[in-house]
Amino acid sequence: MSMKYVLLYESADNLLERAPMHFEAHSARGQSFHERGSLLAYGPFGDPQAQGSMAIFSSREAAEAFVREDPFVLNGVVRDWEIREWDEAFLP
Repeated sequence: MSMKYVLLYESADNLLERAPMHFEAHSARGQSFHERGSLLAYGPFGDPQAQGSMAIFSSREAAEAFVREDPFVLNGVVRDWEIREWDEAFLP
């Protein structure tokens, strides 16, 4: 088993209005964390307004650092968030 950290985002009511304005900066931040190897996967659920989105990180510290300055969080695209520990059962 390998411990990972899942960041769950709850979308703000006006997601479709706000997200496009901040998407480029949010995406660049995600790419930077991914290139460093700490962001393993991320993206929205099927209905991002109702279901939000998630990201999987290799450490809690990386998840906390990401959310602390994520443009989606700072600009109200995300209403709330939480980080959960997750034991990945399959290893590469």
